[in-house]
Amino acid sequence: MLEGARERRVRTGGIELCVAELGDADRPTVVLVHGYPDSKEVWSQVAARLADRFHVVLYDVRGHGGSTAPKPLRGGFTLEKLTDDFLAVVDAVSPGRPVHLVGHDWGSVQSWEFVTVPRTEGRIASFTSMSGPSLDHFGHWIDARVKRPTPRRIGQLLGQGAKSWYVYLLHTPVVPELAWRGPLGRRWPAILRRLEKVPGDGYPTASLPSDAAHGAWLYRDNVRSRLRRPRPDAYAHVPVQLITPLGDAFLSPRLYDALEEWVPQLTRRTLPDRHWVPRTRPDQLATWIADFVTSVEGGTPRPARGKGPYAERFGGQLVLVTGAGSGIGQATAYAFAEAGARVIAVDRDGESAARTAEMSRRIGAPEAWAETVDVSDAEAMEKLAEKVHSELGVLDVLVNNAGIGLSGSFFATTPEDWRRVLDVNLWGVIHGCRLFGARMAERGQGGHIVNTASAAAYLPSRSLPAYSTSKAAVLMLSDCLRAELAGQGIGVTAICPGIVSTGITSTASFVGVAPEEQDRLRRSSTRAYARRNYPARKVADAVLRAVVRNEAVVPVTPEAKGARLLSRVAPGLLGVAARIKPRI
Repeated sequence: MLEGARERRVRTGGIELCVAELGDADRPTVVLVHGYPDSKEVWSQVAARLADRFHVVLYDVRGHGGSTAPKPLRGGFTLEKLTDDFLAVVDAVSPGRPVHLVGHDWGSVQSWEFVTVPRTEGRIASFTSMSGPSLDHFGHWIDARVKRPTPRRIGQLLGQGAKSWYVYLLHTPVVPELAWRGPLGRRWPAILRRLEKVPGDGYPTASLPSDAAHGAWLYRDNVRSRLRRPRPDAYAHVPVQLITPLGDAFLSPRLYDALEEWVPQLTRRTLPDRHWVPRTRPDQLATWIADFVTSVEGGTPRPARGKGPYAERFGGQLVLVTGAGSGIGQATAYAFAEAGARVIAVDRDGESAARTAEMSRRIGAPEAWAETVDVSDAEAMEKLAEKVHSELGVLDVLVNNAGIGLSGSFFATTPEDWRRVLDVNLWGVIHGCRLFGARMAERGQGGHIVNTASAAAYLPSRSLPAYSTSKAAVLMLSDCLRAELAGQGIGVTAICPGIVSTGITSTASFVGVAPEEQDRLRRSSTRAYARRNYPARKVADAVLRAVVRNEAVVPVTPEAKGARLLSRVAPGLLGVAARIKPRI
């Protein structure tokens, strides 16, 4: 039984359903429906995160967990009977108020039936679907590709056919039951840990072998009949939120290409994860479910917050950007805000951070906060991490962007100069990775770290020894950390912008020159970068793109890309060029 849950039995159609409830029954009811070969405990972590805001209801589908199985099994798992079960549950737990439905895998498959048949109208307020399509929509998807084939459509059909290999096996007599009650049932937890990265936290439960054996009839009773004769009227009568794990081994994202035809009010979300997201991404799911339910309860069901090509990916995620008061950091904060992320803008200039946070809220961030912190201050960074983790939770994306410029010959650069540039450019990144990256790893739900390096990291220059060294260290740190975190679903990217029109030149230090000459060099450098006129927004776009693609090293400007190529194929040329004294 789920910890702290209230359990009841609901009788329907000759069986008993085991139902668990958490939270205040006077609040909006969220019903979580599990898939195959699971029981309601697959939702335990998501349910616990929702229970402080909603009345959360979970039930074992007939033949699973604590619910009894129909007799005979054949014909006892049809979508019609599953709909009867659902209505019996909601009549018991929320008799006078429609419920918000959430389904995963076969829980989503049957929930699509619930939200498209007339007899459930008025009993459901919204539906969040993940990893389970409507069999009717799937049938029409197949028909469209068979009747109007093109090379691309045939490829999609063959691709999904390959992913559905397990469906064919489940239709064979006796074999699935023997496998699940034998070696497969014993090995399934280890398979989930190895292939799906599901944490070994006591899931799945001991009822797995019988759950899986009974659940084979979900496929036998429904799949062939519905795919051959899909309903022509399978239109959703409630707002739907679709969450698509892009790494799903069993379902192609292409299955949902034309879903808007069937769902008038559709919100799309994507996750860079595998199939069992209720176990691997409970924080993100709880955030999206809560946001969607709240919007529907408020009478204004809305599409995914944010806009642009990355709204589905970053909507609702928690992103922290250092050096967010200006330049690349500010542009990056705005780009994540436009995509609907929650943004924490960090800068040593509190007023600049506050302006970035305010504008982030105006352009799309559901929430944004400003924090005044010097990233070179280890104690201040520790306090920031403690505050963020206690009040807001673990980050989904960390952007270590804060940096300062320093120019001048090696022998003119004092130990104090070195400490200053390394404290910000390198130690600031180390503090962020250590304090926020460690919590990402502990959470076990993935994430991404972006470290702003520079083309100077691989482009030697006689005038930038300290700056180039600090950025080269950031590049190597990123490579090392990427290798260490690869198995934990956490990506690490080093962004190497190149010459970008930002304010870094106006605050850069030029060592070994008189104060008046330093002012002249700053003005001259600022004019040169302005003439280059490469906007910080393009770097921000590269940051979001790199997170989505999980890229390791991203040179941004053409000169940064060219220098990166030369550093690999002709490093001697860069060494010769480095000897040239720049004219400013």
